[in-house]
Amino acid sequence: MSFRQARWDEPSIWDLAPPGTAEAPTPIFGIPERLRRKEAVRWPELSELAVIRHYTRLSQMNFGIDTSIYPLGSCTMKYNPKVSEALARRRHAAELHPYQPESTVQGALEILWKLERILAKVTGLSEVSLQAAAGAHGEFSALLMVRAYFRDRGELGKRTEVLLPDTAHGTNPASAMMAGFTTREIPSKDGCVDLAALRAAVSDKTACFMLTNPNTAGLFESEILEITAAVHEKGGLLYYDGANLNAILGVTNPGRMGFDVAHLNLHKTFATPHGGGGPGAGVLGAGETLAPYLPIPRVVKTGRKYRLDYDRPKSIGKIKTAYGNFGLDLRAYAFALAHGEAGLKHIARRSVLNSNYVAAKLGKDLPRPFRSLVKHEFLLSGTPLRAKGVRTLDLAKRLLDEGVHAPTVYFPSLVDEALMIELPETESKRELDEFIAAFERAVRDTPAALHAAPRSLAVGRIDEVRAARDPILSWKDLRARAAKVEAPAPVSSAP
Repeated sequence: MSFRQARWDEPSIWDLAPPGTAEAPTPIFGIPERLRRKEAVRWPELSELAVIRHYTRLSQMNFGIDTSIYPLGSCTMKYNPKVSEALARRRHAAELHPYQPESTVQGALEILWKLERILAKVTGLSEVSLQAAAGAHGEFSALLMVRAYFRDRGELGKRTEVLLPDTAHGTNPASAMMAGFTTREIPSKDGCVDLAALRAAVSDKTACFMLTNPNTAGLFESEILEITAAVHEKGGLLYYDGANLNAILGVTNPGRMGFDVAHLNLHKTFATPHGGGGPGAGVLGAGETLAPYLPIPRVVKTGRKYRLDYDRPKSIGKIKTAYGNFGLDLRAYAFALAHGEAGLKHIARRSVLNSNYVAAKLGKDLPRPFRSLVKHEFLLSGTPLRAKGVRTLDLAKRLLDEGVHAPTVYFPSLVDEALMIELPETESKRELDEFIAAFERAVRDTPAALHAAPRSLAVGRIDEVRAARDPILSWKDLRARAAKVEAPAPVSSAP
């Protein structure tokens, strides 16, 4: 019986049984006795209104791109267009199943195929796979491709080393080690790769050099062609970490720079949802050398039909159960179509403009290392704050009281007391000016206020070491902690 057919003298769908009166469920036909519940589920006995208010309050306690600026350096947090969200939630997209017959998902396969063509042009690489589940997964898969390439050449026993700049994202060395390589760090010079140090380090042991450009200092590697040539001359390959592709979108690309394989994050450059532990998309692009090693299946077009191709003898194989993440791929496809080629180029230029505008303003309060012109993000050093007993962490906490998400702190390690700030193209000048004013208020506040921050949030300054080692992850953990605190101290029997 539907809600509209219900009679007024029947129990309301909003009514809940009083505590302890719920009946055990009726056994369901076909379920063995040993698997049936012996007593009712202990559901929380709350009204819908109470539940809605609880979760609404929780949502208001969080920072989100829909409510405030999110200047988290190296982790582009741009606005996710709601038209893309609406598309991904439509029944035709949301209810697709990865094991449907290919004949029933021709539209979805066509979208994936077309998105791969767009991303191939964006990266300047010949072939693209949407298979990887996230950026780090894409990194790892790219290094498996490098490994397979040298195995085919009979060089795997010799090519054991992956080179990394000291500005590398933390996932880079982890991915290299997981793929069976050792790592070697290349120092920076004025924030960029020290070319002389790289030339001295690269050898016939080098399998790959992993690099992002622009790098995590927000600087474009101006000697990038010399860098790629130095590695290729020794028979090594170049991997492009696409975390910062937003800054060069449509202006240049990894292929033009000489990279052999790349991953890029749809959630950073193409405005798909980011964070929260949810599914991601770590697109893999490969040049002619490594394209045969891309994971299977591949989306191919034969005539007017689309299918998943598993017949790739050199492929590293399947790296994920289903092909990609269609919901995110659809959002990225809509984003790319909405902007077009000229619009994607404008994204890069606007993000670079935003970053340089804010960097010039904030550089009056804190020193900026390296060159003045940056790309998508920039670094500040909080070392002058030490004179009044304040650290970068205190400033970051103080910004929370301004309604601003804290920037990245203490990364990269080559800058003392580092703050890394990124402002994507989706932020207007008015929003940037408000952020600048908030930053100025925070950095000029008293040491006592900075040490006490945050004061306006539901949770103040926490013991971060204890939070990491002894986390409270559920209401049961909280109840156990409370019981432990409230337990009376044992009475000593000593005289």
